[in-house]
Amino acid sequence: MSRETDDDRRPSPDALIEAAARAERSRFRLFVGAAPGVGKTYAMLQAAQARRAEGGEVVIGVVETHGRSDTEQLLEGLEVIPRHTIAYRGQTLTEMDLDALLERRPAVALVDELAHTNAPGSRHPKRYLDVEELLDAGIEVWSTVNIQHLESLNDVVAQITGVRVRETVPTGSSTAPTRCG
Repeated sequence: MSRETDDDRRPSPDALIEAAARAERSRFRLFVGAAPGVGKTYAMLQAAQARRAEGGEVVIGVVETHGRSDTEQLLEGLEVIPRHTIAYRGQTLTEMDLDALLERRPAVALVDELAHTNAPGSRHPKRYLDVEELLDAGIEVWSTVNIQHLESLNDVVAQITGVRVRETVPTGSSTAPTRCG
């Protein structure tokens, strides 16, 4: 006969707190486009301005305007976390400052171009992994991606367009579109 009691099978308070923290992982909102230049970043910034107008806190972790003046105008009034620099092969590269964003802990962080490959020397090789860390820290994240960057659609899009992209987001990742809210 087993001497195990109900107390032996009950999770510890620490385990319950840890499980609750995982369950409270923040929301992820993804702006998906069929191709580059269709307005994903623009739409994300419009939504950010609307949230800000309602009194919400929105901070830019990284946004690529690609020199589009109408997109750049939507940055006005939004706090921008300065990028950090990384020296690589005689060049100076800039990347999102993940640590500064984690320290700032905004309600919503804008992180453009989910499939981006980070510069060598960054904490994570891919931006979607930065996003997962932000979500785990309880920060709501809004991001953008083109469908050809979704791993499960990469082959289909390549067959249609004749162009295969190297930067992809695994569709089994927690930042895949199935998790959008």
